[in-house]
Amino acid sequence: MDVEEFRTRGKEMVDYICQYMSNIESQRVHPDVETGYLRKLLPNEAPQEPEEWDNIMCDVDKKIMPGITHWQHPRFHAYFPSGNSFPSILGDMLSDAIGCIGFSWAASPACTELETIVMDWYGKAIGLPDDFITSSEGSKGGGVIETSASECVLVSMLAARNQAIKYLKTENPHCQMEDSAFLPKLVGYCSKEAHSCVEKAAKILLVKLRILEPDENGSLRGDKLRAQMEKDKAKGLFPFFVSTILGSTASCSFDNLEEIGPVCKEQKRCWLHVDAAYAGNGFICPELKYLLKGIEYADSFNTNPNKWLLVNFDCSCLWVRDRIRLTHALVVDPLYLQHANADEAIDYRHWGIPLSRRFRSLKLWFVIRKYGLSGLRSYIRNHIKLAKYFEKLVREDIRFEVVNDVRLGLVCFRLLASDNVNQKLLAIINASGKLHMTPSVVKNKYIIRFCVNSEHAQQEDIEHAWEIIKEYAAETTMKERPPLTRQKSKRFSFTRSISKEMYKRSMSRSNLCDGATPILVADSDEEDTLVEDTTILPDEEDDVFTKEFVDGLRIKFTMKSARSARVRVPSGKGAHGCISVVYVCECEVEWAWVAGESAPEPRRTT
Repeated sequence: MDVEEFRTRGKEMVDYICQYMSNIESQRVHPDVETGYLRKLLPNEAPQEPEEWDNIMCDVDKKIMPGITHWQHPRFHAYFPSGNSFPSILGDMLSDAIGCIGFSWAASPACTELETIVMDWYGKAIGLPDDFITSSEGSKGGGVIETSASECVLVSMLAARNQAIKYLKTENPHCQMEDSAFLPKLVGYCSKEAHSCVEKAAKILLVKLRILEPDENGSLRGDKLRAQMEKDKAKGLFPFFVSTILGSTASCSFDNLEEIGPVCKEQKRCWLHVDAAYAGNGFICPELKYLLKGIEYADSFNTNPNKWLLVNFDCSCLWVRDRIRLTHALVVDPLYLQHANADEAIDYRHWGIPLSRRFRSLKLWFVIRKYGLSGLRSYIRNHIKLAKYFEKLVREDIRFEVVNDVRLGLVCFRLLASDNVNQKLLAIINASGKLHMTPSVVKNKYIIRFCVNSEHAQQEDIEHAWEIIKEYAAETTMKERPPLTRQKSKRFSFTRSISKEMYKRSMSRSNLCDGATPILVADSDEEDTLVEDTTILPDEEDDVFTKEFVDGLRIKFTMKSARSARVRVPSGKGAHGCISVVYVCECEVEWAWVAGESAPEPRRTT
């Protein structure tokens, strides 16, 4: 392809992108394809001879696009936003055209210097302490663009590990041990709400990780952390790293930095990292800066503009309070990478895992300049307003409950029914292609995550989504279905199919989750399983009633009409145990007591 053909094809590609973005609403949100569909459509070997561009683009339309999940679709409410905008696309186009590899200042001075400047811009807008801003007087810190939050957590833990081992060696000057000999003593901490990348980083770095229970609001508290640290120190272990979250994947919960920070400072060398991959972008709004309380204790902080700042992947921003403590763990300086300005300039190859680095600061610079902070704040505030509106719609429907504190753009909700019912609801909604959401577990309940993602989301989009949810909620609770088999569940794209037994085992583990894979729980591995009855016993795994309320009680649900049933249930002795069940069906309760009365003869109520 010469320059003239590129000029022609480039303009055609811009037109293609514009048409795609303008008509995306007419597409299914995610594809209706089976695993391996593309293998059947493409040749087994690469072509020997050049092909015409028109033929290539024809295959894009016919073979690639049918398998695309449209993350920019106004009905895509899964995960967190996948940042994208036209200024960002143009920034990546220019970066690709320049094609520099900015591992050092000498490799491309503008690539390095723009990254430092734009990271200072963004850090100041968020409200980070001056210690994190390169240009601040006396600052030893600074910012760098990494590929993802996972890499930010990994390099922060690596720096913390290096710092801890260095300290332990100075405390034992006569001990001639290799660094690896200290690894069994090191222990890190995080909340059960933390992202799975923390667990992965600990595995890579061969250190222990304590996964601590948060409070009822999903927040890790200082007393819980201190108690575990004291137990570990009594065993001869060395607390070296704490990873906190501001805006968890599961429910957008916030750890208590004001309590955790002092606990970390009490330790001899304990690095405090703050992972704000999604929520951190919102801190450019003055009214949200209160969520940053305690940031003055942090050693490092990360957020992802490629989530909630209209910058396309990859662009994850990491700031550190002391860049020497970071680079000391990562510096490898062969002669062929050295240059005359090394003492005066930043070489970002020492700030992360890879040597090679793209010119990613261009797209962040383009977006900030084109939208301005005022435009970006308006975008974020619109998402929050729409999430609050969706929360209001959910709370007004007595069939549902909201299970998180809605402060940003994420609403976690569920039917007031069993986990199985909620799994089925999410499965049929996603399978319809009309809407896409993902699940998580909050307060030990299977919940559905609804996140406002589209740049141009409007109230009409939220209302349309809610109508779809209500429609399938009624269908889910009124109709019996054959059990979902693993063979059939493979038809639901973007999911992982597991058996009931595997799901139960996974629920009992303490491992962190990434919130990345919707799970469909198959009732059976057989294709021809049939429903025999609908009787629900109190000792079944996912009964809507907790065991403490229904000990010895048998309840039979018959699906006849859409009604809300208020059921009075004893808690073993007397008649003080009373719960309300909202279920879209007619309930025949064979045993019932009314609160405040002594137990009468058995009677039936409908």
